[in-house]
Amino acid sequence: MESQNLADFPRPVHHRIPNFKSKKTLLVPTPRLRTGLFNKITPPPGATKDILRKCATSQGVRNYSTPVGLDSRVLVDLVVVGSVAVSEKGWRIGKGEGYADLEYAMMVSMGAVSQGTPVVTIVHDCQVIDIPEALLEDHDLTVDYILTPTRVIATGCERPKPTGILWCKISCEVMGKIPILRSLRYRERQAGKDVSLQDEPRHLLGTGSQQPPPLSTVRRPQDPHQPESCSGQGEDGPSNTVYIGNLPRDARVSELKKALRELGAVPQRLTWQGPKRRAFLHYKAPTSAQQAVSCLQGLRLGAATLKVALARQQKAGDETGGRADEPYPDCHSAVSDL
Repeated sequence: MESQNLADFPRPVHHRIPNFKSKKTLLVPTPRLRTGLFNKITPPPGATKDILRKCATSQGVRNYSTPVGLDSRVLVDLVVVGSVAVSEKGWRIGKGEGYADLEYAMMVSMGAVSQGTPVVTIVHDCQVIDIPEALLEDHDLTVDYILTPTRVIATGCERPKPTGILWCKISCEVMGKIPILRSLRYRERQAGKDVSLQDEPRHLLGTGSQQPPPLSTVRRPQDPHQPESCSGQGEDGPSNTVYIGNLPRDARVSELKKALRELGAVPQRLTWQGPKRRAFLHYKAPTSAQQAVSCLQGLRLGAATLKVALARQQKAGDETGGRADEPYPDCHSAVSDL
């Protein structure tokens, strides 16, 4: 590949996935799906070639992209995946970690792609080899087109692509590393689908008598000497607090607690402000709060999609046109010690 004349291609090419853009809306997966499914790259107006190159880097993703949530209703017209090897029949081998297969399955689950969405891989001619079909499993993604420096190969692959996430192939370890996967699993469980994991203890799979112990809710008495913003909270709010908004008017704190348990996002404390249709989740560390925000994106109670953000981020949004007090719990609320 070093010998190929690829205009504007960042070198060296070793250990890289090729970057190609041409006035298209580009969605890129987040590294190892740690903070979500993918981000939308939005170059600044009048971006130079240097800026466009930077957009294709990890720094560019941080500076010029916005997260795409499960409720974005985005439709993907073309999927481009990397491959270690691929056959002319459309069977591919990745690095062995399964992220490309999982990303595709998640896009199917959120309605972003269908069986008719073309999948393309870009490789060197030497990466096109014969691959035994015996190596393929049901969750493996196949490709429709192969682009090399010398050929465009239409594979005509008839093997069905994944129709969603095969939860029986997902381990508890993987589930613990990918917050958005937990959120998607919660949704599919609510829809009545089988979401049993590969190595999940059997007594945790049912919805019968094996229920987690109830969480108690206590009423914290008002302290007349306590400042209105609550002790320990600075002017910008604690970054280890997560704001939950747009709660249904008839929502119960027990419903939110159940959802948090099932998503693996249980906080240390929960401040419930049901009449104001909001709640606040207090975590031990800012990193835990950020993971919870990613995990809870798209969370629904009843017909309502909840608004989820770090309290500090929500504060900034309110100052530009919302209610300035909204991201902070007042000191007259029900508090749950979780």
